[in-house]
Amino acid sequence: MTSVKINVKWNKEVFKDIEVDTSLPPAVLKAQLFSLTNVPTERQKIMAKGQTIGDDTWGKVNLTNGLTLLMMGSADPVPELPTEKVKFLEDMTEAQLAQHLQYPGGLKNLGNTCYMNATLQCLKSVPELRDAVKQYHPTHRAFSGQSTMMIDGTQMIANALKITYQQLDTTSEAYMPLTLLATIHREFPRFAEKDDHGHMMQQDANEFWVQLMQILQMNIPGKKLNDETTTTTTASSTNNEKSLVDQYFGISARSTMKCNEAPEEPTTVSEERFLQLSCFINQDVKYLLTGLKNRLEEQITKHSTTLNRDAVFTKTTHLSRLPAYLTIQFVRFFYKEKEKINAKILKDVQYSMVLDVFDICTRDLQKRLMPAREKIKQAEDAKLDRERAKKLGEVVVEPKNQSRLPTSFPDDVGSNNNGFYQLNAVLTHKGRSSSSGHYVSWVRRTQSEWLMFDDENVTPVTEEDVLKLSGGGDWHTAYLLIYGPRTIEYEDKPNEGASGESNVDTMDTTTSSSNEART
Repeated sequence: MTSVKINVKWNKEVFKDIEVDTSLPPAVLKAQLFSLTNVPTERQKIMAKGQTIGDDTWGKVNLTNGLTLLMMGSADPVPELPTEKVKFLEDMTEAQLAQHLQYPGGLKNLGNTCYMNATLQCLKSVPELRDAVKQYHPTHRAFSGQSTMMIDGTQMIANALKITYQQLDTTSEAYMPLTLLATIHREFPRFAEKDDHGHMMQQDANEFWVQLMQILQMNIPGKKLNDETTTTTTASSTNNEKSLVDQYFGISARSTMKCNEAPEEPTTVSEERFLQLSCFINQDVKYLLTGLKNRLEEQITKHSTTLNRDAVFTKTTHLSRLPAYLTIQFVRFFYKEKEKINAKILKDVQYSMVLDVFDICTRDLQKRLMPAREKIKQAEDAKLDRERAKKLGEVVVEPKNQSRLPTSFPDDVGSNNNGFYQLNAVLTHKGRSSSSGHYVSWVRRTQSEWLMFDDENVTPVTEEDVLKLSGGGDWHTAYLLIYGPRTIEYEDKPNEGASGESNVDTMDTTTSSSNEART
């Protein structure tokens, strides 16, 4: 860590001895200045010796002790005092509190089942998946060697999940998912393991997450092309139909394998499919996107046909299909042979409220993403132009007839067509081992509201609270992330209907946080 103390001049004020870690991007300093001046980070223009400092790098600016930076930008207005007397939450009765807050219900812990509860609440944040599960109808299947028809175990789990989600949507009371847990234990006995004292053992949340997604992948059919408003949620879909999980969570990647020791050996190309990305953590990984990129280029030892022996190959992977919902696992656990436990990597790896994965996509996919990205850029430029005009006192006409820009390709239901995501849910772990500790989910409720689901306890939290879950200690640490589509709106102009193309004049950019780490 390289730390210096600088001064910042803003209007007639000078803020002295601001401590800055120069190993972190300038976005962190801007977050500090926001807390001091109430000037949003997107309005801040910081200069040093004629050089403008951006968000991601310091450029040619060399920060030294005592250096004075100049900041320009207008602060947000100070909130006005309420006209009505404030009634504090602690003064309300339980009935008033429930009516006022209207929080969804939590899930009862049935004996070290926080791993299951946290997973269910995170997946419930995906409306397409939640609604499809709630409409699910199991059908009888024929099994080889049997003349009777019956419902298999995975269908029973899907049906029990349906009941659980229906109950959570109809009451703010905590629900006890006994039926779901019983069907999981019957179908997958490893989740029913007990310790020497007869107590249920803690399970790895990601292992359960993967297992549950495979169950839903088998049982929840996908949406038909050009008919995204209707979903047939029976288990009788044909094998050639995509499941809803494949549509909305499925990632495709193209990998090339090149032999380092025999450059003349032909490069092999393969296609892979998976439901989540992995962020591997080492001493050099400080940000989420760095960990993702490191995993997408690796050295592998395999047989070389040219050399007729094992040799080192470089495997390079790029994403060729982006889903609407991107699941990312922080690979924080590793097995310690001596202690015989899955120990935890506590390192702080920062992530952001908005994620751009354009750089890790194939060139073909990047070309397909560009039209939507251009519209987003037009929206941002138009918004900045209006803000500048307002500062100059000019009359600004706000755009009317706003429409939501599609976030998926028209020929690929459940895809992402621009490479941008916003954070929707975080599953965290508190403790030192995957076989102990406690799991909690943090779920976006609206564009500005978040809720923490700690089993049956549901409490409001802020974006800042969620961004502090990046690790570095024994506090709750992010283990799984769900990124979803960003809300993008544009002005639907009358003369643009024929071609299907439209200029973007406005966009909801409220998903970014003032103190998020730039990945």
